[in-house]
Amino acid sequence: MRKFMCIAIIGFLFFSCDKKSKIEKEVEKIPVTMRLHRFEQAFFESTPENLYKVKAEYPEFFPKETPDNVWVEKLQNPQWRELYLEVEKKYKDFSRQQTEIEDLFKHIKYYFPSVITPQIYTAIGEMDYLNKTIYAHDKLIIALELYLGKDHKFYKNEFPEYLRQNFDEHQLLPDIVSSFAYGVIPSPRNKDLLNLMITSGKELYLKDVLLPNCTDADRIGYTPEQIKFCQDNESYIWEYFVSNKMLYSTDSKLPNRFINLAPFSKFYLEIDNETPGRIGQWVGWQIVRAFMQNNDVSVKELLKMDPNTLFEKSKYKPKKNE
Repeated sequence: MRKFMCIAIIGFLFFSCDKKSKIEKEVEKIPVTMRLHRFEQAFFESTPENLYKVKAEYPEFFPKETPDNVWVEKLQNPQWRELYLEVEKKYKDFSRQQTEIEDLFKHIKYYFPSVITPQIYTAIGEMDYLNKTIYAHDKLIIALELYLGKDHKFYKNEFPEYLRQNFDEHQLLPDIVSSFAYGVIPSPRNKDLLNLMITSGKELYLKDVLLPNCTDADRIGYTPEQIKFCQDNESYIWEYFVSNKMLYSTDSKLPNRFINLAPFSKFYLEIDNETPGRIGQWVGWQIVRAFMQNNDVSVKELLKMDPNTLFEKSKYKPKKNE
């Protein structure tokens, strides 16, 4: 019996790998070329006298209600110029990153053929960590000041560790997928914890298929140690949600405890400080993965599916602690 099970598992893994290999071969054939615009270079290499040329080339970056003296002050401000120089040190040549983004959009075009391939715009913004990348139809805007490395001097006194750990280049592609996901994953009609978990899980599963070479840690923005904590404690986490009747609760505190950005998840137990934030997202990811393993549906169908129906059909069973 055990021998039969081993053969079956090996067969399943072979089938899965073979299927993945076929998809990747099809993805490689998709032609994607993206035009790159370096707005921050155009802006900071200009002068007050020729700034009008930059405004003419990039009108979308210059709100009409903002007077020119604001832009001139920014152009000459020592702190902004220092930030620009730091970005230039790391990203003066963006060709490798452009190739990686083009590969990502090959995967996007495979699953979403009607998507318009956007043009890439790099920029330096106001360090808005909630909008590190913006995908808007035909434009992909990347705020490079938030990808200088988690230990960069500009971050240490401004941001807590749980945010800084994702101010790194390895988060660039996952952040782009998050921006893309906003337009293809419907907001949950119900705001209970289960719906929020599964909606987050859909986004993370989208990273599974669009970023096949990424690690789970990079996909969710955890450290490898945080991933291990979730794996080791999956059954305990699930038991806590179920026994405390949280899954169908709309308690307004639950998103901040288990879904939203936070230094740790809030079980109100001594172990809290050892937990990663957003642990509800991770559980939702495992539910969606279980659903896709047990059901034959397309990625598009998955994203549109009602979270409650998805959960019922997932046959999700957390891994038991040994």
